[in-house]
Formats: sequence, structure tokens, C-alpha cells
Amino acid sequence: MAKAMVYTFLAIAFIIFFLSPSKRHDHHRMCLNRRLAHKVSFDPLVSRIERSTDDKGLSKNTTYVPEVDDAQEYFQDDGVLNTTLRLMVLFPLLDNAPKDGYISAKELEAWISQQTIDRLSYRTYKAMFWHDKDGDGAISFSEYLPQFSTKDIEKNSMAHGDAGWWMEQFKNADVDSSGNLDFNECKDFLHPEDSDNEEIQRWLLRDKMKRIDDDHDGKLNFSEFLLHVYNIYKSYADFENSPALTPTAEQMFAQLDTDKDKKLSVEELRPILRYLHPGELFYAKYFTRYLMREADDNKDGYLTLQEMLNHESIFYNSLYEDDAVYDDDDDDDDYHDDL
Repeated sequence: MAKAMVYTFLAIAFIIFFLSPSKRHDHHRMCLNRRLAHKVSFDPLVSRIERSTDDKGLSKNTTYVPEVDDAQEYFQDDGVLNTTLRLMVLFPLLDNAPKDGYISAKELEAWISQQTIDRLSYRTYKAMFWHDKDGDGAISFSEYLPQFSTKDIEKNSMAHGDAGWWMEQFKNADVDSSGNLDFNECKDFLHPEDSDNEEIQRWLLRDKMKRIDDDHDGKLNFSEFLLHVYNIYKSYADFENSPALTPTAEQMFAQLDTDKDKKLSVEELRPILRYLHPGELFYAKYFTRYLMREADDNKDGYLTLQEMLNHESIFYNSLYEDDAVYDDDDDDDDYHDDL
């Protein structure tokens, strides 16, 4: 029972927080590193503990019900995860291309990205398990959003969160126009920020545009871009390269304004979609850079086991931080909140 309580506590500590960049640049940069650690999972054991707690209501016959009995060996008597032992176990798994005693940024990003893909797939399978009422392996609009009546659908209100708003996104995800979403289509529907579907990307940007287009002309002028977009972009761009390499607001606006009409359309914003709506795969890339930057002591571009052990807390940041709640503006969370 004591162990079960420990697992439950640890699972709660690793809940994924859906966060959006603050309009205040300095505050956002201060939170970014902590956010990366909470947004992306490094250790699959932690993910399994999280899923085990989360999936108690699922049938034991489903694929994505993890077992955690074998996790006991990694916990100390006081219930604390032995992160040193976990890193020693994981290191040879990451060091594989080639197996040379060093972990490159490419190896680390591949590992973290795979954990992210597994997480997205798990959530999709879970959603389909709960909502596929007729067991046909696909989800209809009424199965996923039964709260909307036929009258609601016919009314087709496009206000944020209304039936028409959801129906538009459902149709975007329904690539084969079958009226139902299969697994891959459902994944795009549930995780639009990680989708390569161009219609879904445009939908995200149109929805964003409605909320930041202050004069309601369907485009962003420079003042709107500066107020609502540039600081978000800059926060990530500074982390990606260095502040010295980040374009100024004027430079970025001119670069995006391909038709030179002094305004940015939805299509012109697509190059920076991932900055405005960062998905979990986007965060995986940034988390890799964060880990390399923090743990690569000799700055040779590789991690040794000793370097990882020297900085083990950053690989298990959620275990070491108590303040997992952020006060960033939450307008990018609206999609997930409605789910």
C-alpha cells in the first residue's frame, strides 16, 4: 500500500501541463526551462507510472495499460526514485548510433522524440477506447462530442467551442471524408499542434488570428504583431540560437510579409506556427537543446554518463520542483481546455 501511494504521488508530479507563452517576454523566458522539463518526459518509467495511475478505469485487455511492478527496484526505501540508477540503466539504450560511450544531440533528440510520440499515441488510444461506443475502430463526431445536439450542429455556430467550431476541425482531421476519425486522424484532431495536416495548421492560425486581430480586418498589422506575436516568437528563437541572432520585430515582420502589403495573413504566419502553437514534438527538440546546454560540461557536443550523473536533477526536473503551476497567459490552452 505504501508503494502504491508513492507511485500515485510520483504520477501526479509528472502530469503534463498545457502551457502557453506569456505576452511578457522576460517572464516567459524565466519559465521556459522549467516548462520544458514538465512538458516532455525523458524516462519511460516515469511515463508508465503516470499512465498506470491514469488508466485505472481502462480494461486490462487494452494495449496501453502499463504495469509498474518491476519499477520497485528503482525506488529507495523512502519512496524516492533512484535517478542515478535509472540514468545508468538508460545510458546504453540512448548510446546506440554509434555505441561509442557518448550520447550525441541527435541520439538524445531521437530518444526524447520517441517518448513524446509514445505519449501522443497513448493518449489517442485512450481517447478512442473511451469514445468508440460502437467498437468499429473509429470515432464519429457524435461519439466524441455527444453534448452537441442535431440542432446545435445545424445551427453551425463558429464561436470558439461551439458545435460549428468543433465540426470544422473534425472535418479538417477527417482526411478521407468518411465521417469518422481513424487512429491517425484522431491523433491529429486531439493534438493539432503536432499535426502536419495543412488544413489543421490553417485552422489553428485562423483561430489564433480571431483573438489577436484587434481591428478585426482578418490580418495583423505591425502593432498587432508586436503586441501579440513577436515576444512569443522571440522567447523561443532566443533559446534556439542566441538573442544576437534573433531578428528584430521589424525584420521578422518584413520577412513574413511576402506580399508586402504591411499586414500578415494566416498563410503568411504559417512559417512561425510552431512558435505560436508549440506542440509536444516541438518541445522535445527544445528539451534536447536544454539538456545538452546544461549537462555538456566540456561543451564538446556529447554527453558522457558522468556528465549526466553530474546533472541528474535536470533530467528529472519534476521530481525536484514543487512549483509546477505557472501564471502565464492561457489563451493557447483553450483548445485543450475544451477537449
